Amino acid sequence: MKVALSTLAAALMLTASPWIYAQNIAIVNGKAVPKSRVEVLVKQIESSGRPVDENMREQLREEVILREIFMQEANKRGIAATPEYREQMELARQTILIRALFADFQKRNPVTDAEIKAEYDKFVEANAGKEYRARHILVDTEEEAKSIITAIKGGARFEDIARRQSKDPGSGANGGDLDWAMAASYVTEFSEAMVKLDKGQMTDAPVRSQFGWHVIRVDDIRQAQLPALDDIKDQIQQQMAQQRMTEFQMQLREKAKIQ
Repeated sequence: MKVALSTLAAALMLTASPWIYAQNIAIVNGKAVPKSRVEVLVKQIESSGRPVDENMREQLREEVILREIFMQEANKRGIAATPEYREQMELARQTILIRALFADFQKRNPVTDAEIKAEYDKFVEANAGKEYRARHILVDTEEEAKSIITAIKGGARFEDIARRQSKDPGSGANGGDLDWAMAASYVTEFSEAMVKLDKGQMTDAPVRSQFGWHVIRVDDIRQAQLPALDDIKDQIQQQMAQQRMTEFQMQLREKAKIQ
């Protein structure tokens, strides 16, 4: 009878073994490690946009096995019963639950193509108009600025004086070049003087602002070059989704009864 039972047990083990290994990646100290643990990690990586090939799958398999080994050792030492572990687990539980809440909100409240288009149209309306390629020389006193204007009108190069005398280190090193920008990008006194100039024209008198005295020249004028919707669609979607999420969080905070 004993021989018959042993033979039967061996037969059952041989029969079950392929099934066990089909469902698990390994048996660690007698405990099965399910393949689903690897698949969870695969989904996390793929959700970030990274592909998972066979080589990476093998690395993930090894990581899951190591985790099982470490968890078994931690359980042997009774770490799961310590207050420190329980506190950390509670924090982790809160983090996962909150993350799931936010994911659920985003799933239920997606940013539609129509909303993105409407936001883009507002952007175009707000930024349409002229752009200016301007240069300036910034100095401390009106007298110095007047002297510079006189020198330039006498044949001195605007760019050379800007490099030597401008207080603006950013543009000064580039001959006063401010690159392309809309008038609204500058302080009021500067922009009001700049928009009165034609292409190639320089201010006849110094312009005062909170930064000092400016000598301004407009090198070129063009219609604003705005990106196409397809070029910034993802950026708009992300910004709108984040704004929507912030509003959702604020609403929950305002509705909460806190004593």
